[in-house]
Amino acid sequence: MTTVPLLTLNTGVQIPQLGFGVFQIDPAETKDAVLAAFEVGYRHIDTAQMYGNEKGVGDAVAASGLDRKDVFLTSKLNNDMHDPEQAAVAFDVTLEALGTDYVDLFLIHWPLATVSDFVETWKAMEDFYRSGRAKSIGVSNFQPHHLNRLRAEATITPAVNQIEVHPYLTQEAVRAYGTEHGIATEAWSPIAQGKVLDDPTIVRIAEALGKTPAQVTLRWHLQRGDIVFPKSVTRSRIEENFAIFDFELSDLDVADISGLNRDERTGPDPDTFDYVPS
Repeated sequence: MTTVPLLTLNTGVQIPQLGFGVFQIDPAETKDAVLAAFEVGYRHIDTAQMYGNEKGVGDAVAASGLDRKDVFLTSKLNNDMHDPEQAAVAFDVTLEALGTDYVDLFLIHWPLATVSDFVETWKAMEDFYRSGRAKSIGVSNFQPHHLNRLRAEATITPAVNQIEVHPYLTQEAVRAYGTEHGIATEAWSPIAQGKVLDDPTIVRIAEALGKTPAQVTLRWHLQRGDIVFPKSVTRSRIEENFAIFDFELSDLDVADISGLNRDERTGPDPDTFDYVPS
């Protein structure tokens, strides 16, 4: 079976660089999708309270026969649980849904800087880490100025920052901040919801290598050092996304793909996004 590269986080925890995401997977389909991913070889699963499918992930882990220590589980705090006391309750619910007494990584999903104090939320996250129930903690969709507040007002540096990254949004400034401060970058929407798959540059490189545009794009992420977790409920696509370790992009290929940047988001702007479920 293919061995996925492991990256070491600032906590000393090792994370598989390629994972399987369950964003927008129906809760009723999540167990089977994750089981298929396990069969293909994935051992890193990325979910969130907001997705409503943590239980399906937990059911798949239980049914897989895999040792818990061999599966890396990430979840994220919901936007309506930023109050520290609510965050503590929500974290317990996540552990119960996943059927585990710890998660490998727990994230603040959005800074929500216009409606809440994410520093106080982060201090609650630090308690989860100190208790050992979250082996690492991090953030999602944080900009450098958000991270600077944590550096100034909190104690623990996030292990990761999970942000939208793809060839049309290369996020060089946020990634450089992470590198400088020991914060790993995780890339969500890695193929821009499919928008990059018809790009002539990516298609050209894929045809030359005998690979698909999706495989080339995911390989670009890996070679830049990002952690990535594509999602699919289709077995053939799950397999395709995993088959990215038998080829390499040249430095020129990587540069050509990086040159496609348009600063174009498929999702919300973290500086203005303030959605809280009612």
